Amino acid sequence: MNRIDRISAILIQLQSRKTVRAQDIADRFDISLRTVYRDVKTLEEAGIPLIGEAGVGYSIVDGYRLPPVMFTRDEAAAFLTAEKMVNKLTDADNSASYSSAMFKIRSVLRSAEKDYLESIEQNIEVLKFRGHHAQKAAPQNQLQLILQAVAKKEVLRLKYKRPWGELVESRDIEPVGVFYLDNYWHLIAWCRLRSDYRDFRFDRMESLGETGLHFDTIHPPLSEHLNKMYKDTELLKIVIRITREAAPYLGEQRFYHGFVSEQLVGDEVEMQFLSPSLEGFARWMMVFADQVRIISPPELKQRVKAIAKIILEEI
Repeated sequence: MNRIDRISAILIQLQSRKTVRAQDIADRFDISLRTVYRDVKTLEEAGIPLIGEAGVGYSIVDGYRLPPVMFTRDEAAAFLTAEKMVNKLTDADNSASYSSAMFKIRSVLRSAEKDYLESIEQNIEVLKFRGHHAQKAAPQNQLQLILQAVAKKEVLRLKYKRPWGELVESRDIEPVGVFYLDNYWHLIAWCRLRSDYRDFRFDRMESLGETGLHFDTIHPPLSEHLNKMYKDTELLKIVIRITREAAPYLGEQRFYHGFVSEQLVGDEVEMQFLSPSLEGFARWMMVFADQVRIISPPELKQRVKAIAKIILEEI
């Protein structure tokens, strides 16, 4: 990227956030802090009203506006792809908001980019996971409600159904953040009922609403919670070989058992997994016992044999 393009990109970055740290600019463009200072000075000399505060960052004087930026063809295509994903993976209200934003984005595109989007629009689709089961309708607009509560540090009242039963509990929670994993949206929040952080799946929420209360606690960032979740889970590397005829019957269940990769080896399909549970994997393998060979680890083979022995004794 040449210097003019970089300075333009820095200006757009400054317009997109309230405050931007010099280090963030340096990391994004892989340049030194000294270069950042020179680029910022160039913007100031061009008449951009910037405010620089030591230890905080740079910001543009409130109220200053530049004409709408032009998007490249690749950026416009990325927006279109994102719109398809938002429509499929979030709730109706969030999808409607994104579609509304897309109309504004399309309105500032050049004719060539508009034609390009129209030509590829029918060639991009996002399909839900084939193993996806129809879920109970979740509270509407919950994603936006949660994100607003995170920003304003508002306490939410949640009616949540436990995963192992029909019991519905009412809890006041302090939301930390949301993430999407294995076909479900999750909310990490401090639960005032349990006095601990909890992972709430969106599809198990019966209702979600505001309480009018605020919290002062500074919770660790979402990334820290996610890192801890995976750090505390020791994954077991498993390799199996299954006949080509039986392999399709593992279906989407393999993803719930940590499927990593597969390759053809003769008449068999060799699959690798990273599983958090040897016991759970062993019992799953019993379903395909006459079609599967366990390559590793030895303790998995021993556990399957032990289960098979018990079954033979009981028959």
